[in-house]
Amino acid sequence: MKLIKYFKNFLEQEVNLNPSRIKILDERTEAITNFLENSTLFQDNFIDIIPQGSYAHKTIIKPVNTYDEYDADVLLFIEEFEDWEPCQYVEKLYSLFRDSPIYRDKVSRKSRCVTLTYANDFHMDVVPFLERNDKKWVTNRHEDRFEVTDPEKFTEWLDERGRITKHHFVKVVRIVKFLRDYKKTFSVKSIILNTLLGMQVDDVALMEDPKCYDDVPTTLYTIMKKLKDYVSSRYYMPTIDDPGETGENFGDRWDQDGWTIFRSKMIYYADKIIDAYEDTDLDSSLAKWKAIFGDGFKKAENESSDVKKMTDNSYVEFTDTEENLADLNIALQINPAYKVKISGRVTKKNGFRVYNLAERGNRVEKKRQVAFSMTCNVPEPYDIYWKVLNRGDEALKNNCIRGQIEKGFDTRTEPTSFYGNHYVECYIVKNGICLAKDRQSVFVI
Repeated sequence: MKLIKYFKNFLEQEVNLNPSRIKILDERTEAITNFLENSTLFQDNFIDIIPQGSYAHKTIIKPVNTYDEYDADVLLFIEEFEDWEPCQYVEKLYSLFRDSPIYRDKVSRKSRCVTLTYANDFHMDVVPFLERNDKKWVTNRHEDRFEVTDPEKFTEWLDERGRITKHHFVKVVRIVKFLRDYKKTFSVKSIILNTLLGMQVDDVALMEDPKCYDDVPTTLYTIMKKLKDYVSSRYYMPTIDDPGETGENFGDRWDQDGWTIFRSKMIYYADKIIDAYEDTDLDSSLAKWKAIFGDGFKKAENESSDVKKMTDNSYVEFTDTEENLADLNIALQINPAYKVKISGRVTKKNGFRVYNLAERGNRVEKKRQVAFSMTCNVPEPYDIYWKVLNRGDEALKNNCIRGQIEKGFDTRTEPTSFYGNHYVECYIVKNGICLAKDRQSVFVI
C-alpha cells in the first residue's frame, strides 16, 4: 500500500534536515559570504557564493546516528587570478581562514576545497570555482591543475527530474540516502547515487502510466523498479556520465567491489519496496515498510487542519487565498504528450549577477526580481494561467500567501519579498481543460 501519510510523517520526523539546522546552515553561509567578499584577498575578484551538491539539490538529510555528520558544499565563485597557479587557490583560501580568529580552529584543507568543521555534527566545504576559456573549473592543489566542471548544469538536470516527477524526486533521493545511512549495507557517494536515481526518471514512464509519479511512495516504487532493471543488466560497473556534460565518468570515483555490493542491495531493497507497495493489506504492508525503514516509519500522532499556523512559537491567522483549477471551473486532464516549462531568471541588480534559478537550486536572495517565462508544445490557441504561492513565517505574518490563479501571458515578473520556500505554477488551458502544467520552486534566502 502507498501509506502516503506515513511517508509524509517519516520524511518530516526521520529524514528531512531539521529547520533549525537549515537556518544555521544558511546563517553560516551568509557569514562566510560576507567574510570572503570583504576580504582584502578576494574582494576584487569575488563574484558569489553558490550552494552546490546536496545543499543546492535539497537532498541533505538529518544525521541518522548520533555520530553521523551532515555537510554542505559551496562554491567560491571568483574571477581568475592571472598570476596564481592552480595549487595556490586552495592554499591561499586556507591561509585566509587560518589568519582569522573566528575560523582558525575550524579550518582544514583537502585537494579541491577548504573544510570548516563546526561544533556537533556539521562541516562545510568551500570550493574555489572560476570561469576561464569559456569553461568552468575547480582547482586541484595536489596535482596543481584546473579540472573542468559544471555543477550548475548538474543542478539544473536534477531540477528537471523533479519537474518530471511532480517534485517528488528530491524526497525519493532523501529516502534512499536514509536507507543507505540507516542500513549501512552498501556505500555510494551521494553524487553517484543522485545520478543513478535521476537516470531512471524520464517522460517515457509517464506515457506508459500517467500516474507513476503521483505521490512519494509511487515515485519511489517507479524509480526503484527501473533501478533494479538497470543494475540487474550490468554485472560490471557501468560508465556513469556526468549529467553536467563535462565528459567525466563518475564511475572513476568508485570500484568494482563497491558496484557489486550496491548492485546486489539495490535489487534486494527494490524487491522489498515493490512487495510493500503492492501489498493490499494495511497491517502487512506497514510491517514490510517498517522492516525497510525502521520503527520511525509511522503515522503522525496528531493531525490538524486548523487554518492557523505556528510561527516563532505563536499562532497567527491568515486569509487562505489559494485557488485550485476547479475553483475556476477548469478541468485537470494532463496529457503526457504536451509539455510546458517555466524558466525563472534572476534579473540584474547592482553588485549581483544575472542567473537562471534552476542552476542555483532555485535559490535567490530577498529583494530581487525574478522574470518567469514559459515555453510549451501545446498547439495554439490556448490560455495561460499563473499561480504564485508564498509560504513561510514572513508571508503568514504579513497575511500574503497569495495563491490566486490568474490569466496572463507567457512571461511575468515577481519580487522576492519574503523569506521561505515558495513556488510559481503555470497552466496551459485549452477549451476549459488544463492539458499541461509546470511548477518552479523559489527558495528566498
